Amino acid sequence: MTLDLLPTRASGAAENMAVDFLLLQRYPDETRARFRHYEWRGPAATFGFGQKIAYVRAQLAALAGDERLDLCRRPTGGGVVDHRDDWTYALVIPRGHALYDARATESYRLIHAALTTALRAQGLPVVLKERCDPACETTAPTVCFVRPELYDVLHETTGAKVAGAAQKRNKHGLLFQGSIARSVLGTIDWDAFEETFTAGLAATLSAEAAVSPWPDFNEDELTALIEQYASPEWLEYR
Repeated sequence: MTLDLLPTRASGAAENMAVDFLLLQRYPDETRARFRHYEWRGPAATFGFGQKIAYVRAQLAALAGDERLDLCRRPTGGGVVDHRDDWTYALVIPRGHALYDARATESYRLIHAALTTALRAQGLPVVLKERCDPACETTAPTVCFVRPELYDVLHETTGAKVAGAAQKRNKHGLLFQGSIARSVLGTIDWDAFEETFTAGLAATLSAEAAVSPWPDFNEDELTALIEQYASPEWLEYR
């Protein structure tokens, strides 16, 4: 298997979510996984597919005050993620790989284990959260980085949440959307981190990492999906 390492691009929230979804839907080669780190054109936030928009807006009011954020509902689950100072990535694992068939907690653990190793290689005191608090199984998703979940990445000294993620599994594969809180970590060599992280992911997937060009998406389909993700109907789906 090959792990395709795609170029870094900066886009608006709707386009970033549309591209992640198309990487899952329109990249059908079962011998290739795909990874991308991406950035945001301006202040942005995303929230899980199943969350109610009224609840999200209340959380964002407390989080960002009057600052206007480019907001989009993700195709994955999870809580509200503030992307104003994070390192964002997506990983797609094709159907047929062992992690596609694994339990969600197992894929979460293995991917975050690779992330933890890469951050520790930068000298950062981070650990996996390996015990679940009772509230984890009874409380609805909230603002990401407020309450750590099982196998999130934590700062070993302060206990602050460093990294979280959300997943979507369908007949095409597994989409993993992750976020690292840069503000919790301070200054590090992010290029070196990415190199170590992707090498760790490749080892986890029993794959060979290879720098790959941007996918040749159908532009009409991409444009339509961006418009869908930017629409009030999608934003206020629930």
